[in-house]
This record gives sequence, C-alpha cells and structure tokens, in this order.
Amino acid sequence: MPPTRSFPPYQQRQRDGARTQATIINKGHGRRERRTLIATTELTSYLRPNWPGLEQVCQITRERWEKETHTLEVAYRITSLQPKQADARRLLSLDRGHWGIENGLHHVRDATLGEDSCRVRSKNAPQAMAAARNLALGLLRNLHFPSIAAAARRIVMHPLEGLRRLTDPS
Repeated sequence: MPPTRSFPPYQQRQRDGARTQATIINKGHGRRERRTLIATTELTSYLRPNWPGLEQVCQITRERWEKETHTLEVAYRITSLQPKQADARRLLSLDRGHWGIENGLHHVRDATLGEDSCRVRSKNAPQAMAAARNLALGLLRNLHFPSIAAAARRIVMHPLEGLRRLTDPS
C-alpha cells in the first residue's frame, strides 16, 4: 500500500518554469488509486514538426492497490492546450473525464450493441449504423432502467411495452 499520509484530493506543485505536476488519490470499491500527471513544454520544439499545434507533453502514472495486488501503468499524452489554458491539475481532470466517456459510451456501444462485431463497412452505412446506435442508446437511457443491457432485454421481450414507453410523454 502507498504511504498512509493524508493527501488532499488534488495536490499540485510547480516543478520549474516548463513543468507542472498534479496528483490525485482516490479510495473506494476496495481499492486505492494514485494518479500523477507531469506536464511539460520542454519537448514541444522537438515534436512540433510532426504534430502541428502541440503545446504540452504529459506523462500520467496510474498506481492501483487492490487487496494484495499493486499495478502500475504509465501513459503519455500530447495536447494542443497551452499551460495557461490547462495546467497539470486540469489535464489530469480531463484525462479522468475521457475515461468516463469511454466507459459510458464506447464500451456500451460495443459490449451491449455489438458495434465492433458489425460487418457493415461500405459507403455511408457505418456512419448510419453508428447514428442508429446512438439514437437507440439515448432512447434506452430515457427508460430509466438500471442498465442499458437490462433496458434492451426488456424491450426485446416486451416490444409493445417498449413502444408504449417510447411514445408516452410522461
């Protein structure tokens, strides 16, 4: 386990003129996570020819303790946000928000609606199918079931109830 020191939800410090660092520690669901992001502008002049608009490079270290297991993951990001637009703390928050979208939308589209196994590949059909899936997800979310999978199962088993619930304004 990490040190038992008490950390504020976000701890940020300025390392020097070109680097900032932020750390967040979360506890819950039987695990403890520490995420640390270091943002720098030191590499931008070297990398900018390949990535126009690049302003910062980030290293994100994610540590997770769950029971007796410790995992460590290091990821790198580039961003067009300048340090005055997004310091390390904001970049760490944006990274967390990305995973909310990934888990809330993309995973549901693939796991529940089978998007990755779809064989539709020609012309505008993939875009049309993605739009249809997004519409279905929106409608299923409005039915207030505990999960999208539960809502989809209920609609498949009781299609008339599904039509009634979709057309009833209350």
